[in-house]
Amino acid sequence: MKCALVIPAWRPEEVFPTRTAASQVNYWEPLGTLYVAACLRCAGHEVQFFNGAFLSHQQIVDRLRRFAPALVGLYSTTFGWPKAIHAARAIKAINSDIVICTGGPHPIAEPVRCLREAGDAIDVVVSGEGEITVVEVARRVAAGRTLRGVAGTVVREAGQIICNSPRPLIEDLDSIPFPARDLLGDIHRYVPPPATYRRKPVAVVMTSRGCNRRCIFCAQMDRERRFGVRGVRYRSVDNVLDEIEQCLALGYREIKFIDDSFAADPSRALQLTRGIKARGLDFTWFASACVNQVDYPLLRAMRDAGCWSVLLGAESGVQKNLNTLRKGITLAQTRKAVRAAKDAELSVSTPFLFGIPGETWEDGLKTIEFALELNPDLANFHALTPFPGTHLHQNLDKYGTASRTPCDYTYQGAAFTPHTLSRTQIQELRQLAFRRFYSRPSFLLRRLLQVRSWNDCRAAYRGVRSLFWLWAKRRLFERGAPPSTDHSVDPSPDAAA
Repeated sequence: MKCALVIPAWRPEEVFPTRTAASQVNYWEPLGTLYVAACLRCAGHEVQFFNGAFLSHQQIVDRLRRFAPALVGLYSTTFGWPKAIHAARAIKAINSDIVICTGGPHPIAEPVRCLREAGDAIDVVVSGEGEITVVEVARRVAAGRTLRGVAGTVVREAGQIICNSPRPLIEDLDSIPFPARDLLGDIHRYVPPPATYRRKPVAVVMTSRGCNRRCIFCAQMDRERRFGVRGVRYRSVDNVLDEIEQCLALGYREIKFIDDSFAADPSRALQLTRGIKARGLDFTWFASACVNQVDYPLLRAMRDAGCWSVLLGAESGVQKNLNTLRKGITLAQTRKAVRAAKDAELSVSTPFLFGIPGETWEDGLKTIEFALELNPDLANFHALTPFPGTHLHQNLDKYGTASRTPCDYTYQGAAFTPHTLSRTQIQELRQLAFRRFYSRPSFLLRRLLQVRSWNDCRAAYRGVRSLFWLWAKRRLFERGAPPSTDHSVDPSPDAAA
């Protein structure tokens, strides 16, 4: 059977300010979609993938019309949900018999609501991990059978919405085939933001799934740990190393490990780094880690195995804000981890958040000072976002108010406003933070001395251009109307205009 997997069309300017988009835009490999594609192939189906990062809405529709699939899978974030509905309606206009299934962070968080908002345009929502579920959906569609009873789905049948039982999380991650990266086309198009990679092309690899933390801004498929294995699920080290070898054979030269924390099990992380060296694998790589899970010996071992950069989640320079976020870390642990990473000769990146419940303007200024004190190689300053499915989203009455505009849900749009700050203040803190961090003469000199390649020159040029606009344009990040006190997300396509 023919199956198409689709990411609806979107443009960088819809996410980032137009004047700084060049230094922020990134195109990550859609790992979840590629996993589903690989599983459908293993089940004998013909699969095509259409990525709206590089195709217009009309191009996607035209290619689907030529391919004539029986099943279409749509991926959606909260930001992309109006676009997913728009795409689904256009696909149904091609052939109303096409079964449209949607998954991704937003439908997983609110499957019943998504079906209600989409009307007859969407037939089924995947409410958890998609690899096994979508294959069963495809089997039922090919046989002309009802989707009632397919675990891990919410379906529309005879005008009714039916919630099937949840599907347990996949315990044996080694049983899943490697992502179908051959569907990507030109792999050089998929790049992280400038200055965050050393070599191209860049592959994305996940060595584990899940998290044993409960941060208020993180959406977990099984937050209450009720269905299947609890906490973090790990792939075997050999399975990960085999995928790395496959990526290198496909031409990739750098890998970004996108686990929630690469060092959730420090001994396993060390085993993986040793395996990379033992197999003689030549590639540069990047990983994220929690500041209380790394130390110098592990970071040095990562460096010796080809790691060039590590992201350490600093989040705030105020301890009470970290406690509110339920990060489970201290400022002292962040200082120690950043210092250890620098001693291990790793580039350090630290993200920070503004708009934390209870945060004041003075707290925000302290966070900026903390970023300057840590002096990482790169720092990012986001707006805390109450994505559906998070503790923050489910407790908005307690914490603040949220926007009804889907395009605000990107870490850029200040979708959440705590009772102690205004939306404008959050964006002003972000702009002030970027100005102060990236305008320092010591930082500019260091970046100049690090220029080694044409890619470095291009990243530096884009950075300077963005820095100019950070100073030249007042309220650079501000857009749209202030958030409503209504805690819902407006699904209408007009809301994203």
